[in-house]
Amino acid sequence: MESFEKVIKLENEIEAQLIEGILQERGIPHFIRSFHDTAYDGLIQMVEGYGEIFAPSEYRDTIISLVEEVRKNRGEN
Repeated sequence: MESFEKVIKLENEIEAQLIEGILQERGIPHFIRSFHDTAYDGLIQMVEGYGEIFAPSEYRDTIISLVEEVRKNRGEN
């Protein structure tokens, strides 16, 4: 079984969905942990961001590059 580590924080749900789709399409093993907690009604997400991506260490640089590319292209048509 592969060991997963925290790779990068995600800013919002839309970014998380975009990255999730890209990682699935490329077959990159990962999981996204949301910071949402019903007890705090989303307060933690407002402070910390949407959540985090966890993946095997060998995919770290690839995932960080993908997230940076999505952020760079945000808002561009």
